[in-house]
Amino acid sequence: MPFLLRSLFIVYKMEKGACVYIMTNSHKTTLYIGITSDLVTRVTEHKEHKYKNSFTDKYNLEYCVYYEFLPTIEDAIGREKQLKKWRREKKDALILSTNPEWKDLWEEICSW
Repeated sequence: MPFLLRSLFIVYKMEKGACVYIMTNSHKTTLYIGITSDLVTRVTEHKEHKYKNSFTDKYNLEYCVYYEFLPTIEDAIGREKQLKKWRREKKDALILSTNPEWKDLWEEICSW
């Protein structure tokens, strides 16, 4: 790929932004934190168990209980790393701060 085209592609990707999200199972016992630039598609993939034998498939993580948008993919990666270092209690508190009932946010996500 020519340098200018590659540079434009990198700038476009960085300006596109991304989302950090948390998936859980019906019993709320396991959490998965991920990032994506297309939340609707990514959550659909989790719900449909698209990637067999993946962590989310193995533990039936089909409920998106938290998400937040960030302006760049780099910001999303940083936030994901931050959240993954947190203890479970702190992650639970984050989810409770925006979703006290731990409801699946699928319908909200699809209504964009």
